[in-house]
Amino acid sequence: MQKLHRYWEWGRLLPQGADKRTVDLVRSRPDAIDTVGHEERLWRRVYPPTGREGLIPVAFVFADTTEAKVANTVTVLEEAGRRYWAPRRYESYHRGITALDYGQAVPVLVTTLEHLQEHGADAAVWWRLGRTGEQTLTAALDNPYGDALYRVQAARADGRAAQRRAAKGEAQRPVCGRCGRKFTDERWEEVPRAAAPGLPGT
Repeated sequence: MQKLHRYWEWGRLLPQGADKRTVDLVRSRPDAIDTVGHEERLWRRVYPPTGREGLIPVAFVFADTTEAKVANTVTVLEEAGRRYWAPRRYESYHRGITALDYGQAVPVLVTTLEHLQEHGADAAVWWRLGRTGEQTLTAALDNPYGDALYRVQAARADGRAAQRRAAKGEAQRPVCGRCGRKFTDERWEEVPRAAAPGLPGT
């Protein structure tokens, strides 16, 4: 657990010479580091970008032990280390967002030396905390329910909101008192909006 805690904390450190405003903000409110981009953090001076959300991945490779001991250790890591590896819900005004925010999470992967020796590191021998089943390394590190899904869901929610606004606007479109037809956009623009609905004969 200490290893996981240290990796998580290290991923949240600022480098020497960081912007003074950023340093002051983080000193005044420790959770403010969540708003600081990864490009501005210390770990990005050491590691290249992963191309994925989240902090530096951590792998636990168990050797010369029983499956029961591995399972027990994983259970402890999963339960006691949840604050380090678990994604969060997006703070969004959108409804219906099921995507998860992996931005501050440490991807934690588990396997055994025996599995690696038998199948190789590219095989489906990795198990990621919070998931079921073994995956390849790439699949285990990917976040299919993360930022990419959020962008899709947010775009859909924006589209639905735009449709509702358009329908509401259309319901307010005035009707000509003579012919009974709705105003065209051009005609509506010519008439003051406040006066249009009640103008007979326009």
